[in-house]
Amino acid sequence: MKKLIYLLTISSGLIIIACESRTYEEISDNTPVILPVKYTSDIKPIMDNSCNGCHSAGSFKPLVTYDQVKNNIEGILDRIQRPNGDPLKMPKGGSFSATQINTFIKWKADGLTEN
Repeated sequence: MKKLIYLLTISSGLIIIACESRTYEEISDNTPVILPVKYTSDIKPIMDNSCNGCHSAGSFKPLVTYDQVKNNIEGILDRIQRPNGDPLKMPKGGSFSATQINTFIKWKADGLTEN
């Protein structure tokens, strides 16, 4: 009898866990960007960590300097917002968080300021 109660309790717990209904958007970091976004303090660290491994100074499409990133913002926004599985999605083999994408969008809306 104790085994039956134990199994029912465990089964109920597993069913509750398996029925988690929150979506990825609800559990991911999607913090709104409120403060003004600037290249040096906000965009450059993202580029350095996620993009410059492939888009370095000597590459086909360098995205190392402020001017390079600013002049390519439309392409960057297009690539980072593509759906998973799209072969043109950037960064290769990964994805930016919603907050990182919002940071790029806000930077453009704020006028693409450098400092």
